Amino acid sequence: MAYEQAPRQTTKEHSLNMLNREKLSLTGVQDVSGFDESLIVLVTSLGPLTIRGEGLHIDRIDLNAGQLDVRGKVSDLSYEEPAREGGFWSRLFG
Repeated sequence: MAYEQAPRQTTKEHSLNMLNREKLSLTGVQDVSGFDESLIVLVTSLGPLTIRGEGLHIDRIDLNAGQLDVRGKVSDLSYEEPAREGGFWSRLFG
């Protein structure tokens, strides 16, 4: 029997709620690229997000719903701009 992965819900909305720099709840999460106790790298509907801190732990993850809960001491949240589409000439003249 072939394994079929359930399609992920594509949501355009992304929210971030933090309580006392210790609890972080996110929506619009599409993927988790990597994580350890000091760094979590996510792909959100608004682009890549890097969370830095100490003792970071993913409490709950539901990529089908696009939800993620993190606890630990958050020291930095950093968004990267999504890569621009198209080639050199389309970016130059687009």
